Amino acid sequence: MTTTPFPDGFLWGGATAANQIEGAYDADGKGLSVQDVMPKGISGPRSAEPTPDNLKLVGIDHYHRFAEDIALFAEMGFGVYRFSIAWSRIFPKGDETEPNEAGLAFYDRLLDELEKHGIEPLVTISHYETPLHLAEQYGGWTNRALIGFYERYARTLFERFGGRVKYWLTFNEINSLLHAPFMSGGIPVPEGGVPEQQLYQAMHHELVASARATRIAREVAPNAKVGCMVLSMPIYPLTPSPADAVAVMDADHGNLVYGDVHTRGAYPGYFLRTLREKGIELDVTDQDRDDLSNTVDFVSFSYYMSIAETADPSLRATGEGNIMGGVSNPTLEASEWGWQIDPVGLRLVLNQFWDRWQKPLFIVENGLGARDQLVEVDGEKTVIDDYRIAYLNDHLVQVGEAIEDGVDVLGYTSWGCIDIVSASTAQLSKRYGFIYVDRNDDGTGTLDRYRKKSFGWYADVIRTNGATLTR
Repeated sequence: MTTTPFPDGFLWGGATAANQIEGAYDADGKGLSVQDVMPKGISGPRSAEPTPDNLKLVGIDHYHRFAEDIALFAEMGFGVYRFSIAWSRIFPKGDETEPNEAGLAFYDRLLDELEKHGIEPLVTISHYETPLHLAEQYGGWTNRALIGFYERYARTLFERFGGRVKYWLTFNEINSLLHAPFMSGGIPVPEGGVPEQQLYQAMHHELVASARATRIAREVAPNAKVGCMVLSMPIYPLTPSPADAVAVMDADHGNLVYGDVHTRGAYPGYFLRTLREKGIELDVTDQDRDDLSNTVDFVSFSYYMSIAETADPSLRATGEGNIMGGVSNPTLEASEWGWQIDPVGLRLVLNQFWDRWQKPLFIVENGLGARDQLVEVDGEKTVIDDYRIAYLNDHLVQVGEAIEDGVDVLGYTSWGCIDIVSASTAQLSKRYGFIYVDRNDDGTGTLDRYRKKSFGWYADVIRTNGATLTR
């Protein structure tokens, strides 16, 4: 075995989200979530009620097949599995005073299975699945009442699972709220969009709720570690112009403020300036300020792409698929869905976050969405996904470089380690997994599971702690 920069105890694994994998959208007392009325993904129109074209209603039927799936994860050697708990399984409407026992029991069974295989759970409390009732009756996170509902939900999870789960994440990609208000914050979007005042107030409510959950965890489950989760995206100036550098700084601030609050416990000056210049006055109580002082133990993040920025309006040709805005970088190639591929950006963002926050980092999403072709090799069905292997290899090499730079990285969970329904497009043809699931965009398929070529490749990476990566 060659030497490897990855430390002993580095947590290798994969990541999914309940709304994209479980299915069973109305089983065992589960209520509806915002995802159940989003049949076309982040940019499509919502439906009045669940419709048959919404692939997430069945997902990949993980609710009934989780033991089979976890056994496959164990075969790859996973040391950690990131999954989310569906809020509306535990509190079907979100505002009840007592939880749904059948929902809690499901996650007990899932944790039993992980423990059987020696896999560490990494649990996201809220992953883009606000109960639909809270969206429709309360206006989602624009309403301060949601802080209390989330607090009750988080306390229920810590009391039930706190002795079994060491790593917790409060909100998935919390910095996506301003860009995807319905999916990220359960905020109904009227004609003309959500007023900025309401969006920023919703942001504040989520940050307070996240900090309260951190405080509760330390009371109820003192051995647990609580992290925030942000969408990371390094930003490059399109030209050497100082004005472009300022544009990068401003865009960076819009993402970094969430991590700044989670790690420092207060709003930074640049954000207060943004509010002043927009004429926004947040409703912030003394209790809120005290709550925000409960800072996180670690910072986790997703990484898929980088963007460029410019101050020149004539050059602002937004890259297709860059859901967080920005400008296409002419030096980079892109995936079929327009997400620009930049392995070096992962090293850069790891260094940026470590230098800025001095908190351990956890890469909890990274992967390549692609159209896979099922073929037969030596009598076995598989996918020859060399493109995915190359993508993941190049990104993991950069993680190793960041570790050599001195960055404290806890682990890496590849996104969609088994094929799931895409959050951005609600397609199954946009596949990320090491495991192929036989289900198609029209809902047909057997749901059978097949190991892709990348399955064995990732197993080797884990077994050697990264020594088999090609540099």
